[in-house]
Amino acid sequence: MAVAILTACSTMANAQDLKTGYFSDHFLYRHDLNPAIANDSNYFSIPVVGNVNMTMMGNFGYNDLVKENPLYPHESNKKMTSFLNPYLSNPLKGFASGDNKINGEVKMTVLSVGFKKWKGYNTVELNVRGQANVKAPFKLFQFAADASNSHYDIGNISASAQTFTELSFGHSRQYDRKLRVGAKVKLLVGIADVNVKMDDVDADLSKKDQWTIKANAESHVSMKGFKYISKTENYNAAPGTYQQVDDVDVDGVGIAGFGAAIDAGAVYKVNDDLTVSAAVRDLGAIMWSSDHYAANDVKSFTFDGFHDVTVGEDSPGVLDDKADRYADQMLDFINLRDKGDKGSRITGIGATVTAGGEYIIPTYRTLKVGLLGTARINGPYSWAEARLSGNIAPVKWFDGSISLAVNNYTANFGFLANFHTKGFNFFVGMDSLLGKLSKEMIPLSSNGGVAFGFNVVL
Repeated sequence: MAVAILTACSTMANAQDLKTGYFSDHFLYRHDLNPAIANDSNYFSIPVVGNVNMTMMGNFGYNDLVKENPLYPHESNKKMTSFLNPYLSNPLKGFASGDNKINGEVKMTVLSVGFKKWKGYNTVELNVRGQANVKAPFKLFQFAADASNSHYDIGNISASAQTFTELSFGHSRQYDRKLRVGAKVKLLVGIADVNVKMDDVDADLSKKDQWTIKANAESHVSMKGFKYISKTENYNAAPGTYQQVDDVDVDGVGIAGFGAAIDAGAVYKVNDDLTVSAAVRDLGAIMWSSDHYAANDVKSFTFDGFHDVTVGEDSPGVLDDKADRYADQMLDFINLRDKGDKGSRITGIGATVTAGGEYIIPTYRTLKVGLLGTARINGPYSWAEARLSGNIAPVKWFDGSISLAVNNYTANFGFLANFHTKGFNFFVGMDSLLGKLSKEMIPLSSNGGVAFGFNVVL
């Protein structure tokens, strides 16, 4: 599950927008970070490429799951191997001792327009957004790599993915000489939502006479045209058959739900040099029209050995019979069963809170420093970050920013280069430098991203 979600995240982008550009005056999409912020000019985006943002963040990644093979080249022709290779001296190096997480999100602006009207600044945007997340406790990897005679209280494992389109209408205006306020209303059209989890996972292998594995596994999928594909299997020992989920099928992609969200923000100019601001974004949810549910019927499996087994011609098949009965119990435990469509359900899209302060250097007013705090509120995939940036506008047609951030997962550097010649705007930036990539184009550290956009300025 972790590898699948990690691969999915590498193809997605981040809906958190380019935080490095928050204090850059000519960055056109600051209103996506705080709806109170207005641009000096009207603009419209070049369709599809006006604002594209792709970001991943996490505390484990490809280079923790896939490592250099210690047997290469003398005893194996495979240069890389998984962390499960028993010949690795420290297979768990790189994994966090608590929860290991990856968050990958996508935002692509299909069309965006900003204009001055009605005593303020207005925006209309159509975006496609998506996110994929995974959370796996350290003890899951420990159990997978070791599986010795120990007790592993693994905890909860989860993975999710969500895709929707967003039509937003924003307005900001100057309230008085110092205060500016703004808000956005968003109409959401859901495309897909997937949530897979295993709760209260516990593996007790410490007892000599038995070992027990417990877990409550379930899957929720909301997507038009989706269905589980089940296959019929015969029990090995007990009479009868059972159904198990073996695959999935999606017959086209369409509207799977509707929702709404709001953004609200404010900017307060303390004096000519100091400005503070705050915003909350994506307060809302989507109601999905379906909930394709699957779960494991049996929540635990206990193996206590083969007892009262005689071997010989007088008792043929006894050992096989006992093994078959244990195999049946294990299959009931590990396999998901299709429980049908449970009807509508509601999910959030993850809210974000930001607070910032910027200070203009009095002796060189084209240079300013900014501190931005961001908190993502998204259940088990929540995170927080502090980002310090330096912002400079040396000439009329260019401004740039560099930033240093520390979050729950790592520390990283970001940059923005923003070109705004007469009638045209182009920007490129990163909140986290991409670093090395695997040959499959997956960031080795699971931290990185890129944002760029082409816009017409009026």
